[in-house]
Amino acid sequence: MNRLIIIALLATLLPLAAWADDDTGLTVGASVEKKFNKQWSMELEGEFRSRNDFRTADRVSLGLSGAYKPLRWLKLDAGYQLLIENNIEKITYNEPTIDAEGHEVISYNNWRPSYWGLRHRVFVSVTGSYKIGRVELSLRERYRYTYRPTKTTTRYDFDNQYWEDTQVKSKSQHILRSRFKVEWDIPKCKVDPWASVEVFNNRMLDKVRYSAGADYSLLKKHTFGVYYRYQRVYNDDEEDNAHYIGVTYKFKF
Repeated sequence: MNRLIIIALLATLLPLAAWADDDTGLTVGASVEKKFNKQWSMELEGEFRSRNDFRTADRVSLGLSGAYKPLRWLKLDAGYQLLIENNIEKITYNEPTIDAEGHEVISYNNWRPSYWGLRHRVFVSVTGSYKIGRVELSLRERYRYTYRPTKTTTRYDFDNQYWEDTQVKSKSQHILRSRFKVEWDIPKCKVDPWASVEVFNNRMLDKVRYSAGADYSLLKKHTFGVYYRYQRVYNDDEEDNAHYIGVTYKFKF
């Protein structure tokens, strides 16, 4: 069992070797969970996330979800999240031209500064867990749908040298998230370490998240957590690979 835990932690921390050219950020989350009985519960959560080496606010979110446990080892949940995102700037270029000396010249076409926009997200998931001694293994499969409404922004036209209104078209996205997690309940210790790997699929591999952290429980109602996460992005020009430091707090009643 100790070997299993060590292998899981090593697999999670291996991406630390890939620091070069990756972004870094901070995530801070807080949630309140209300348990009605052993089967039903609801949770309200909020999160702040930064990017650009901690310098730029990236996203603020607020979500509400409900969960049902028909069996001790099986959990079903569904929820909604409102995302307020700081979208990155976008620059387009004109077709290259050749000057009198035969050099290629590239000129700006349009520049759209970063802007804040909304996204609406709903999800449903099923989680199965299995305990081996004090180690709990779990697998969660989650379907997620995100909708971005049309947004009117401004951009600068370098050719005509003026600002103009432009629209960012609406967009929807379907994602299947598969997460494998290992949690260790240490005897007579309030700190519970964990590690996880989560794969995002959108008809093709979208991203992979490797995470490792620990949770500390206080008086059975308060849980404080800290974690490290490396996110590897595939097939997305608008999002970079990133390292995150996360801090969480949950209140249960």
